[in-house]
Amino acid sequence: MIELPTDLPADLAPLSWLIGVWEGTGVIDYDLGDVHYEGEFSHRVSFSHDGGPYLNYSATAFLAASDGTPSRALNSEVGFWRVARPSTGAEPGPGLLPPLETGVPRTAEDVELLRNAEGGFDLEVSLVHSDGVSELYLGQVRGPRIDLATDAVVRTASARHYAAATRMYGLVEGHLLWAWDIAALGRELGSHASARLAKVS
Repeated sequence: MIELPTDLPADLAPLSWLIGVWEGTGVIDYDLGDVHYEGEFSHRVSFSHDGGPYLNYSATAFLAASDGTPSRALNSEVGFWRVARPSTGAEPGPGLLPPLETGVPRTAEDVELLRNAEGGFDLEVSLVHSDGVSELYLGQVRGPRIDLATDAVVRTASARHYAAATRMYGLVEGHLLWAWDIAALGRELGSHASARLAKVS
């Protein structure tokens, strides 16, 4: 059973089922010309909040050795997930600029007004990878399912080619399932990796 926090800002209610630390295993399955990348990996994902209207996200993955223990580190990610909403003068930023006005805490009723035409909530997700790739995802959460697609990808000069991605997350029988499709190394968007994670805290 998933326990939902009760001390969240109202904006995070649609994402509250994600909060916690999730661990499990997944598989890599990616074709690139004559090369087929495959293998199992261990994965740890953390969603947390610090009182702001967003979730903090971090994830690490390790390629599994033949006996199933973690071996070589793969990519790590950090980022922020939030429900899209109009910006107001009561919010800080950009940078370290303080708010221009005093805001009133948002209520559940305020958040309900953000529902889109499909009955979900639009999302904005920004992620930075340890290999020099940064992604901005747009998508939506509808109940226990999240669908995301990149709106922008930025790479450092030393990063390998990576052009676009989609991600799907779902809560199924208490487990977090996800699938990640990528367009990378000259290949069009295609299946890349998926995992099944259990909540550990």
